[in-house]
Amino acid sequence: MPMQTCTAGTLRCSFGAAPSTFVATPRPVMTANVPAGNILDHQPLVNIQPFGVCMSLANPSVAAATSAALGVLTPMPCVPNTPAPWIAGAPNVLICNAPALDNVSTLMCAWGGVITFVSPGQFTHHIP
Repeated sequence: MPMQTCTAGTLRCSFGAAPSTFVATPRPVMTANVPAGNILDHQPLVNIQPFGVCMSLANPSVAAATSAALGVLTPMPCVPNTPAPWIAGAPNVLICNAPALDNVSTLMCAWGGVITFVSPGQFTHHIP
């Protein structure tokens, strides 16, 4: 059964070099005494922190640096680009009128990366 996610959850991007931290939007709904996440918590640099460096050629800064290095992949600092909400969530559990965010949800970055949870931030609350 999926776990409820919350602030301090650990994220991974398929094109990122380092893990990142999830920060749920402050709201009155808590899990394990920290704000619980919902699928609308996808704002770059607010909810989704950088993943070290980005290695996706779809990222304009990586493409420019790689071109300048004569085709040698040159990772550049990560700035997530996540314009759409998390995919799936728990549609039968609403948090502030949006589906709750569970640890099996995914988030697509416009630079081609797939962002997933490594750790939900808490280990006591399951959601169906």
